[in-house]
Amino acid sequence: MKIMIASDIHGSAYYLRQLLEQYKAEQPDKLLLLGDILYHGPRNDLPKGYAPKEVIDLLNPMKEDILCVRGNCDTDVDQMVLEFPILADYCILYEQGHMIFATHGHIHNTANPPMLKKGDILLHGHTHIPVAEDFDGRYYLNPGSISIPKEASEHSYMMLEKGVFTWKTLAGQSYRHFDLENGLKNESE
Repeated sequence: MKIMIASDIHGSAYYLRQLLEQYKAEQPDKLLLLGDILYHGPRNDLPKGYAPKEVIDLLNPMKEDILCVRGNCDTDVDQMVLEFPILADYCILYEQGHMIFATHGHIHNTANPPMLKKGDILLHGHTHIPVAEDFDGRYYLNPGSISIPKEASEHSYMMLEKGVFTWKTLAGQSYRHFDLENGLKNESE
């Protein structure tokens, strides 16, 4: 299965449109959203193209293709306007014998990890910083944010296909890979 993974839209129709252009180009089976869909939150500035109603209009027609977990900015009110489930704290996926615990990151993170075996993956957004790192034989992966990247990172998303996670800019340029068999590689390697 081919999955596009994105996080922290924060109500930006501008950046969501760019992501959806890549969605058309990539043709994944599913779009996994790691929370913070409509609201920008009190700690963030408004992202470019902040238009939550437009975000709703862009995502609802795709409801059958979306998997989503709840972010710290997502509420019951958001669920009333979105036609796909957004209030689960996590979802579990399996890829080549590895469990992927997908969550937003405000509850479960490397400081408070869920129960993971060695080789399992904690996948979350929340920090707005792309990450691939080992923590005690488990892996922490973060696609970054499509609309409010932090620490000079790119507006980015991630693709998962055949055991390989690939970080990409919203222009579709790959810049990092994590292969479940071989580990982390930057595009220049």
